Formats: sequence, structure tokens, C-alpha cells
Amino acid sequence: MAYIKYNANPYNNDTIDCVMRGISKVMDISWDEAYIRLFVEGYLKKEIPTRNDVWIEFLLSEGYHIEAVPNTCPNCITVEQFAEDHPEGRYLLGTGSHVIAVVHGNYYDTFDSGKERPIYYLKKGENKVA
Repeated sequence: MAYIKYNANPYNNDTIDCVMRGISKVMDISWDEAYIRLFVEGYLKKEIPTRNDVWIEFLLSEGYHIEAVPNTCPNCITVEQFAEDHPEGRYLLGTGSHVIAVVHGNYYDTFDSGKERPIYYLKKGENKVA
């Protein structure tokens, strides 16, 4: 379980495209497909595609569910800890200003974001919250 440098951007640009990179990883699609699908979603809502409400609603419509991550310290969870605690599955973690993909216990990003604290995550499948 580890950090893996990941940049799906076709030109290897390191821009503010963490949403596209994360979605491409968890959905196993190209950066281009993630960008186009989010662009369409944003266009329909007349919003910027990387706004949290746009990309989250897009994933919810794709069968994902969202859950909160406890972030009250000393029990607050880092990206690194979340990945370690989730050795199976595909998750998209949100910090409020950044998005990180976690796949089978590894976290994927253009930099080591392991010390960041996620506040929610999205995972495909049934919501386990009652």
C-alpha cells in the first residue's frame, strides 16, 4: 500500500485537473473521456465542470455513493491511512479543495498527498449508511 505518482493528463500537464485525473483512475477511463463527460455535465448545469457539486452529482448518477470521513482529531484520518484501511475497492477522496484516487489500497496523485485529510469519499455501489 503506497503512494503512486499518477498523471493521466495526455500532455502530462500538472494543472488544476485533479477531478479529471481522479475520475479517470477510479472509473478506469481516459483523462479525455473524464474531461468530456464532466464538461457535458457542467454545460447542462451551466456550471464549471470541476465544481464539487457538478462532479459529485455526476458520480452519483453513475451509481456511486458518498460517505463522510471522520475528521475530528485525534481520530482524524489522512489519505495515507484511508488507503491503508481500504486494501480493496476504488474510492475518490475529497478534501474540499482536492481530489485523490484510492485504488486497492494505493493512492494516486501528481504529488504525495498522503498527509491531507479527506472529509468525504465516493465509492460505486450501495450506500452502507443506514
